[in-house]
Amino acid sequence: MRPLGMHHGTPPPLHRRHVLLGGAIALLGWPTLAADVGTRPALPAVTLLDGSRLDLSAPADVARVVVFWASYCPFCLRHNAHVEKLHRLAAGQRLQVLSVSQDTNPALVHPYLQRHGYTFPVTMDSTPMRAALSSRKVIPLTCALDRQGVLREMIPGEMFEEDVLGLIKLAA
Repeated sequence: MRPLGMHHGTPPPLHRRHVLLGGAIALLGWPTLAADVGTRPALPAVTLLDGSRLDLSAPADVARVVVFWASYCPFCLRHNAHVEKLHRLAAGQRLQVLSVSQDTNPALVHPYLQRHGYTFPVTMDSTPMRAALSSRKVIPLTCALDRQGVLREMIPGEMFEEDVLGLIKLAA
């Protein structure tokens, strides 16, 4: 039996699944998510679940990975496990992980985070974050911004662990 993610003995190209999905979306005439890639979105200040404020508009020379998710989404559950690993890997590096819960009730989000041992920062300010990055409602949605604040990737759907962990390259 081949290891997960292996295709005829070689690793799959990064985001192969997402490239195929993007091609299918383009063929169907749906808007793609790549329209804002290469731009520098104006990110808002947000309130984190712990009550602290995070000003994302301030230049920080820090790359950011922003993940939109919801507690009721089974794909997000698997994806967030990889996001947690990236968050821990990024400790002490120039990469900040921020997750944006699409839930409307914080009483659902807190137990979800505790149950799964997630420690990455979470905001429920999804409306201003969606306005800044993407109006598409797909979850999970991973947005990768470089250290200059330029949106480099916008990846819809669940990602492979190695692809999520590969986003650490943004810190360089």
